[in-house]
Amino acid sequence: MATLNMDEAKLAAEIVSVLDPAALRACPAEREVIRYAVRGKSLKLRTIVFDRRALRRLLQTRDGAVKIEYLKRDLLRATMNRVEYRYPRPSIARPRTEQAEEARAASS
Repeated sequence: MATLNMDEAKLAAEIVSVLDPAALRACPAEREVIRYAVRGKSLKLRTIVFDRRALRRLLQTRDGAVKIEYLKRDLLRATMNRVEYRYPRPSIARPRTEQAEEARAASS
């Protein structure tokens, strides 16, 4: 497990390496996410959050290198437009279980 955590942390560090290291601060380790605080007067971005499971999946995909390059470009674009960068991005749609429960409640 320690190897997986180390690989996830290295991958996260590789993705955020496109930003100025002086503007980044790694936050204390959490079980589910890897979090960075961003400081920079010219940057709107303040927080970067990576889901550990998503990073593990990314490490195991054949086209992972392409996806990592895309994430780096996406992170650079986000520095001026967003306050928080998350990978993976949260889904706008509600989870299916909530929708199913509401449909059952409405039909009762």
